[in-house]
Amino acid sequence: MNKPADSLLPHRPALILALLIAAYGIFILFAMGRPPICECGVVRLWTGAVNSPENSQQLADWYTFSHIIHGMIFYAGAHLLWRRWNLFGGAPTRWAFPIAVALEASWELLENSPMIIERYRSVTVNFGYAGDSIINSAADIVWMSLGFLIAARLNWKATLALAIGFELMTLAVIHDNLTLNVLMLVYPLDAVRAWQGTV
Repeated sequence: MNKPADSLLPHRPALILALLIAAYGIFILFAMGRPPICECGVVRLWTGAVNSPENSQQLADWYTFSHIIHGMIFYAGAHLLWRRWNLFGGAPTRWAFPIAVALEASWELLENSPMIIERYRSVTVNFGYAGDSIINSAADIVWMSLGFLIAARLNWKATLALAIGFELMTLAVIHDNLTLNVLMLVYPLDAVRAWQGTV
């Protein structure tokens, strides 16, 4: 889709609101007792070992690509709700971005709840998963924002191709991706779990 000049990109008040929402989410993670950084005591830009204690603890890992796709999906949803279906009756489209940040921050809170951590441990190969560090959760919100902004700049075909490329790449490298992550949380399959364990 060709983006009009006044696309879903946020204006300054929407950016400020998005920052406040992200900060509030991070505050709640602190209140939940999540570790600020990796227990290894080191902050890294990237960790590529999926079965390492540093996975989901650093600024980026293989699951970063899923969070970028989150942003692309949120942009597509906003495009449909605001522009295609006009469900908000002319409400300013630039508020779509803080809504996306709120959705991502909410997922980070849910993902780090005891219920979801235990679910990951019980139905996926991530039996040692202990949740995310706060810097990882904060970075995930940033990566989602990047995905949203990428989708705002590219046409829908290029965005879809990029998302599929990310899914196929992570599927090949770590036997996991956003699609399988959702599947295994909602409807776990033993065959998928066994295949993921071969990494």
